[in-house]
Amino acid sequence: MPDFKIVVSDPEAPKKEVVVKVKVVGDPDVPLSDKVKEKFELPQIKLNPATLEKLGAKFNVVTIRMRRPDTGDKVKITGLAVADTAVPEGEARVNSEQLVNLTGVNEIEGEIFRARAWQIRINDERTNAFIGLKIGDEIDGEIIGLKGVKLVVTGGSDNSGFPMRPDVHGAGKKRLLLSGPPGFHPREDGERRKKTVRGNTISGDIVQINTAIKY
Repeated sequence: MPDFKIVVSDPEAPKKEVVVKVKVVGDPDVPLSDKVKEKFELPQIKLNPATLEKLGAKFNVVTIRMRRPDTGDKVKITGLAVADTAVPEGEARVNSEQLVNLTGVNEIEGEIFRARAWQIRINDERTNAFIGLKIGDEIDGEIIGLKGVKLVVTGGSDNSGFPMRPDVHGAGKKRLLLSGPPGFHPREDGERRKKTVRGNTISGDIVQINTAIKY
């Protein structure tokens, strides 16, 4: 079976973004399964129902953004928000191991908002539903747990990083003279370069599939 990383973009999220400052606390009771570690499932983020309601996260997928105290680097956790009345308002609880590995501490200030994008791995029979789809095709979001949602294929890339292009038919690789993305980002007006790209059709050679929620 192929191993696909499905990237889901929520185009409505930036338009309706509400950012809430939270204290992020590591909690050993928040589960961290092997499936979460291997990216087959989103991690849990426990929130007070009032905090979750403020975010307006339609699919309950949220992102916590933080800065490591030692380096100042930005880090984030994107996960599935779970309402829990035991969590104080203005607090977010995540798995202790996950938080310490990411930030070096078990408690940190952060900000939380509706996720703009997230990713899920699949390497079982569900991959068959993606094989043969083209850029622009739609697929039922229930295949990755988004019930009642249609996902539109917007692109992808293979294990060498070569991107799919909507104007190249088929699933194979081609070397083309490009003047713009995907595959080439010119630095000057009129600049063109020969680049290798993938066709617009998903095959077993693709490792990342980019999708967008259709509204």
